[in-house]
Amino acid sequence: MNFNHKIGLGTVQFGMPYGISNSGGQTSDKEVADILKYALSNNVLFIDTASAYGNAEDILGKTNLEPFKVISKFMPPTASVGIEEQLNQSLSKLQIGSLYGYLAHRPTDLLKNPHHWLELERLREENKVGKIGYSLNTVEELITLLDKDMIPDLVQVPYNYFDNRFRHQLIELKSQGCEIHTRSAFLQGLFFMNVDELPVFFAEVKEDIQNLQTEFKESLASVLLKYVLSLDFIDCVIMGVENVQQLSLNITNISEAPIIKDWNRKISDLILMPVNWPSK
Repeated sequence: MNFNHKIGLGTVQFGMPYGISNSGGQTSDKEVADILKYALSNNVLFIDTASAYGNAEDILGKTNLEPFKVISKFMPPTASVGIEEQLNQSLSKLQIGSLYGYLAHRPTDLLKNPHHWLELERLREENKVGKIGYSLNTVEELITLLDKDMIPDLVQVPYNYFDNRFRHQLIELKSQGCEIHTRSAFLQGLFFMNVDELPVFFAEVKEDIQNLQTEFKESLASVLLKYVLSLDFIDCVIMGVENVQQLSLNITNISEAPIIKDWNRKISDLILMPVNWPSK
């Protein structure tokens, strides 16, 4: 089965160095253009970006994005820059007329300011954005937002072989017509790190990571991607790439990769949420 249509390009490393295993720094403008060209020719059409991703939107805007489904995110509004102003700035940088999706990057702000959700609904009615929603870190955030009747058209959550915290809620949202996007299939590259070089903070998963690396070797990235892509309640898996070769290898090898069995052991949220990780 070809999963290319379910793959989305994560663009944070287009605007800044990002990821625990990223040794190449920020992706060059030329490489970004090459990545987008390759993605388009291989039916990889989702692009995930944000105003907070350094100058990623400016870099993306140097390439014709009309064929792509572009999702961006906004930060909590200030007195001088509201949601619509942020949207207009993103559209200007991206050089497009509307967004496929527009998400709250800090969804707890919506709980403090419910009128911001009403503004999102207005922007959708005016066809400036196709779908509205939020990017989440915890299940508790999602439950609270839904309790406040902030029903999304699209959500983005972390999901990977170790992390299935959102599974029940995603299946329910999908049944109600919500589009489900996931990120962190590689847990910011943790799955590929040399376990001997990891801080003691990661002791809980060192042996598990080593076992995965030993069993799957060079195919581990494809195995981890295929695990998430194979879930029928997920519409798009956002994958960060640093160069064309990395993207090419991943999508070429996915179809031939074995399907891994579900992970059944609970792992601490300290590990599953990179915001808790110690700085380098």
